[in-house]
Amino acid sequence: MSRDVNSPYPSLILASQSPRRRQLLADAGYDFIVTPPSESAESGLRGDESPEEMVSELARRKAFDVVGRVGHGIVVSCDTVAECGGRILGKPSDREHARRMLHWLEGNEHRVLSGLCLWRAGTSRYAVAVSVTRLVMESLTDSRIEDYLASGQWRGKAGAFGYQDGHDWLRVLEGSESNVVGLPLELLREMLGMFDRE
Repeated sequence: MSRDVNSPYPSLILASQSPRRRQLLADAGYDFIVTPPSESAESGLRGDESPEEMVSELARRKAFDVVGRVGHGIVVSCDTVAECGGRILGKPSDREHARRMLHWLEGNEHRVLSGLCLWRAGTSRYAVAVSVTRLVMESLTDSRIEDYLASGQWRGKAGAFGYQDGHDWLRVLEGSESNVVGLPLELLREMLGMFDRE
């Protein structure tokens, strides 16, 4: 990626395979490279974690996995889930799973949580924080759900929806819109600023 001369931050290493996270970072003008974490970085959770604990721990594990493979810069990792009524909704495994998620969410307020970890390569210095966005999804007809499922836009997205796709049936009530897409840019700027001051 080309360096934004206005960016006050050092080179970033994005520990993610998400095209949406890459696009958000690029659009925000950050200089970064992509080094995805191994699949094993996401395994071995207890299963009784709160959504906040889960996304924090997964973000930390992803950063830890990548930080040992890079020489310098700041590793940025993120993990995002949706949560509705105490039920954690990650990425749907198939179309039927996506349908169930949409039925759980429709007509309800829910949250999108992202754990964000920054880890300075070559050190043991890292920070983890969580961004929470409150949303509401309007009630959907069965035909609207089926049309959406047929589009395939649910694939690879926590809660089976993509806010960035511009659907008029999703509305942010409070919090970061970029968090809903998969990377809370406001929190990233704040954390990078803290790293620079220390």
